[in-house]
Amino acid sequence: MKRQDRRIFYNGGIKMKHVLECTGNEMLITDLEKAEGYYLFDSKGKKYIDFESGVWSMALGHNNQQINEAIKKQIDKIMHLGFRYTNGLVEAAAINVIRTLKPFSGKCLFLSSGSEAVEVSVKMAKTISNGKKLLTFRESYLSAYGMSGNKDDSEWIKLEISMCRDCSNNYNCGKCKVIEDIPFQKVGVFVFEPGNSSGLMLIPPKNLIYEIAKRMKENNGLIVIDEVTTGVGRTGKWYGFQHFTITPDLIALGKGIGNGYPVSVVVVEDKIAKKIEMREFRHSQSHQNDALGCVVVSEVINFIEQNNLIETSNKNGQYFFGKLNELKEKSKVIKEVRGSGMMIAIEFENKAKAVLESLNEHLIKKGFLVGYKPIYNLMRFYPSLTTNKEDIDSIIACIKDCLL
Repeated sequence: MKRQDRRIFYNGGIKMKHVLECTGNEMLITDLEKAEGYYLFDSKGKKYIDFESGVWSMALGHNNQQINEAIKKQIDKIMHLGFRYTNGLVEAAAINVIRTLKPFSGKCLFLSSGSEAVEVSVKMAKTISNGKKLLTFRESYLSAYGMSGNKDDSEWIKLEISMCRDCSNNYNCGKCKVIEDIPFQKVGVFVFEPGNSSGLMLIPPKNLIYEIAKRMKENNGLIVIDEVTTGVGRTGKWYGFQHFTITPDLIALGKGIGNGYPVSVVVVEDKIAKKIEMREFRHSQSHQNDALGCVVVSEVINFIEQNNLIETSNKNGQYFFGKLNELKEKSKVIKEVRGSGMMIAIEFENKAKAVLESLNEHLIKKGFLVGYKPIYNLMRFYPSLTTNKEDIDSIIACIKDCLL
């Protein structure tokens, strides 16, 4: 089937003749008109269950009424201010963010996108670090631009998580050549994305992260955590780094912290913040510390706490993971189920590419929107933290019908 035909294959929607295509993803549905929670409806009234949370951003579901009401109320007061005059809502949002990170204590900078938050975090860390090199995992997606987006070989040392997946050393990372070959005395910053790995869900061994963090601290290096995709309850804890023994110096938040509203946060540990301010680090953009974005951040945190969604995410994620593993045991085409909390992926056997493609089309026709990376034989699920077990059971039944 030709690419231009696939764009309107699933529901005969609107041709996007005047919209520039540059995401690298096929446009399969073009007339979604309404949302209720994690349900989406097209112009014909067909319901879709969003198991991708938009672009992994709608952690609390689309059209969340509590978030919407907070936005409406604030719009009628004040949305945007400037660099020299502000609003107490910014300080309140910072206090709320830091409260979710206890015992971590620091300062916040509110920005507009996850990419910006990561890039600014890396620039801040590099400004005050001693080492010239930066360390991360090759599979990590850190930013859409800048030094963290480019990850140029002249600046970055890039480890490969895939090397550790079939470890012959029983994960004795302290005596691993991979660790021993890293020139930690030259590394100023370690940037860690705890698990998403560009949507591949490659979660590194805990021992490996412990050893890297230990050596970074021994050499006075800094640790930046990219929580854009893994934060705000996505992994069954408030933040992905909390599954590891690691103490961050800077943390970048995005996506779920705004539940669809374009706001992100850089959180900087107190002592590091003082060093950055003493160096007179500069970053200013038009929507920095906007009152409206800060209200959204505070309300997202309030909603999660009021509805106990961290625990719910963990329990429902384990349930979903277990059901997918039951399918794996009965299926000959599923190679692995992996993930954490409400962040789960199925990797299919190489021989099953046609099965994966057929399953993706089957799910869309049946009203399920999922992540799909055929080049990696992967299907991905990032459902809203509010997704119930009944809808998890419904997608499991749909996958089962297609595979078994």
